[in-house]
Amino acid sequence: MKALLIGGTGTISTEISKRLIKLGWELTLLNRGNTGAFVPEGARVIKVDVNDEAAVNALLGDERFDVIADFIVFTPEQAQRDIRLFRERTAQYIFISSASAYQKPLSSPYITESTPLHNPFWGYSRNKTIIEGLLMDAYRKDGFPVTIVRPSHTYNERSMPIGLHGQKGSFAVVERIRTGRKVIVPGDGLTLWTVTHARDFAVAFCGLMGNIHAIGEAVHITSDEKLTWNQIHECVGRAVGCAPKLVHIASETLAKLGPDWEGALIGDKSNTVLFDNTKIKRLVPEFCATTRFDQGAREVVDYIYSHPECQTPDPEFDAWCDAVIEQYEAMMAKLPKLGG
Repeated sequence: MKALLIGGTGTISTEISKRLIKLGWELTLLNRGNTGAFVPEGARVIKVDVNDEAAVNALLGDERFDVIADFIVFTPEQAQRDIRLFRERTAQYIFISSASAYQKPLSSPYITESTPLHNPFWGYSRNKTIIEGLLMDAYRKDGFPVTIVRPSHTYNERSMPIGLHGQKGSFAVVERIRTGRKVIVPGDGLTLWTVTHARDFAVAFCGLMGNIHAIGEAVHITSDEKLTWNQIHECVGRAVGCAPKLVHIASETLAKLGPDWEGALIGDKSNTVLFDNTKIKRLVPEFCATTRFDQGAREVVDYIYSHPECQTPDPEFDAWCDAVIEQYEAMMAKLPKLGG
């Protein structure tokens, strides 16, 4: 079996690439060649920017693949490009959408693949919905062999899943917990959330590859473990050996303080979601997410603190956290108490 992955070295796709090699697939990665350290031994790499359609056409020639999966499609224009590029080159095209595209606010926290796609808070999610429509329309009209996969919060050993962090990633939050500094948690920390290790995700994803029953279908892939944001931070605290000092601030307030967070918070993380994984387990019977988050958090901590390149400080975010927490706690202390 032959597979072409567009990207192939990201948070989700690295584990998929490694698993495909282990399963004996003939694997080609098409990317710009900036993350060679994560290319598994045995994979062929075509170095090209997929946005250069003419160059991709020339490099691929008349080569065909059993499966093509694109991990870096974020706009309708990119989806239309892929239809042109890959229509005659594959028996299955997999689009990586997002579970954040599901209805917000939710009419029910129990999510199946038939839950409406409607997220007015996040342009990223709205684009994913539009792309899904384009690809399914191509399937219905022309037989374009699409499978849609909706990940939720998937992580690997290089980055900790956290509720709120700055532009430079989650390490600054992990380090705040490790050194006993206070950490902001959106809301009351009791929202239920699901995090999925990329290693588990890869089992389900690879099981969809070459699977005739997945053509024309949309499916989400998540762990069955449900955790509150408080529990997630507590797991991180146990992994670094220091109980976290949590400061709870309303998601709406945080979204006003950092407009870029509106989508990720109001349109995603501040909503309790309970994923029904019946469909993926029917399509891929061997799938079962086996990495509990407390185990995964220890893996992440061991990795990032043994790899200096993962230890990216974020002084701007740290200073913002300290200022917001100080002023928030001072304001709360001044509020009148009922009957006081």
